[in-house]
Amino acid sequence: MSTVSVLAADLEALIARALEVSNTSPANATSVARALTQAEIDGQKGHGLSRVPSYAAQARVGKVDGHATPKLTRTRAATFMIDVAGGFAYPALDLAIAELPAIAAESGIAAAGFVRSHHFGVAGRHVERLAEQGLLALTLSNTPQAMAAWGGRRALFGTNPIAFAAPRRDAPPLVIDMALSEVARGRIVTAAQKGEPIPLGWAVDKNGQPTTDAKAALAGTLVPAGGAKGAALALMVETLAVALTGANFAYEASSFLDAEGPSPGAGQLLIAIDPAGFAGADAFAGRFAMLAGLIEADEGARLPGSRRLARRAEAATAGLKVDAKLFAEVQALAAARKA
Repeated sequence: MSTVSVLAADLEALIARALEVSNTSPANATSVARALTQAEIDGQKGHGLSRVPSYAAQARVGKVDGHATPKLTRTRAATFMIDVAGGFAYPALDLAIAELPAIAAESGIAAAGFVRSHHFGVAGRHVERLAEQGLLALTLSNTPQAMAAWGGRRALFGTNPIAFAAPRRDAPPLVIDMALSEVARGRIVTAAQKGEPIPLGWAVDKNGQPTTDAKAALAGTLVPAGGAKGAALALMVETLAVALTGANFAYEASSFLDAEGPSPGAGQLLIAIDPAGFAGADAFAGRFAMLAGLIEADEGARLPGSRRLARRAEAATAGLKVDAKLFAEVQALAAARKA
């Protein structure tokens, strides 16, 4: 694969320009570009630069409203809903992350539900931003249909990512981020774009047969992580992120990957917990430090998400290496006439 080197700030500016000329407001373009660039930095390429062409195409035709302003409605003392209004999820997440800490400090726990939403990228980054403020956080999202219920053949569930983050004393937060399929769909999308095969066991084709063809995998269904357990967790996400918020179930949502059809209307739930509302912030920090220390002291073991820190350090000094063909495509988008 041919690559080009680019500074993170330059990549963010390029993505923002490509979205702005594709019928997206400057504020929304900046929010999206920041999230996609961070995904590239963290090595989550399926949620990074590769998303720009499809995002831009959807904004140009209105499948995603690039000018939407998310609307927050307080529903109870510690809960609120955000109508993403068919726009990009990232500005709505920015709004929620700005509101949740104060509510959690008052009530001990706070939750935001999202409706009429879109792809929300790297789930771990959203909870990490809350953990950086001393909160524990959990988020769940459904995605368009990609995975069958256990024993079934019809794609009813999405890959339905979940993420959790916890603050650490004198260390960056712990972040756990996983799709409930054997692999995140974004990795298969990236493989399909590059014409590369995927490992056996990631997906089955439309006839239910195991496949290493990324395009056949996208036309079929993904294998749930952990078999029946992964499928059950995906059902849990559909319940909490969709039945609770009034969003579209995975089988009702249009694709995140193309400009066909109506807005996906996905749903998300973001929960913030203030440890001071329970045993206390110091008690939590001490107990969690003990557990994290035991993991780190166990030879060969590592805390989940720790690799992202090394990638961030490398990006800060050496910049990023991105696919040259994809980079040129986004440059062409950025240079096009404004939609």
